[in-house]
Amino acid sequence: MEFTKDSIVNTIINSFINRSEIGQQKYNTTLDRDDLCIHDWVNHVQEELMDAILYLEKLKKETKPQKTQKTQKTQPDK
Repeated sequence: MEFTKDSIVNTIINSFINRSEIGQQKYNTTLDRDDLCIHDWVNHVQEELMDAILYLEKLKKETKPQKTQKTQKTQPDK
């Protein structure tokens, strides 16, 4: 579906809608739920961000670039 003239924005909007629909099917609720306190929401965000870090590390290991002078100077090997 097209919401704006910007294809990137449209892609993101459609991804959010799709994710919401999947979440509703999987968890039988929406983000309008009121059974969680702020602490619970913060925990959910922390868990999602930890997952994101793991995914990024996986991608880094799978796509190790050839080192250039610039990356050697600014990115220490870990």
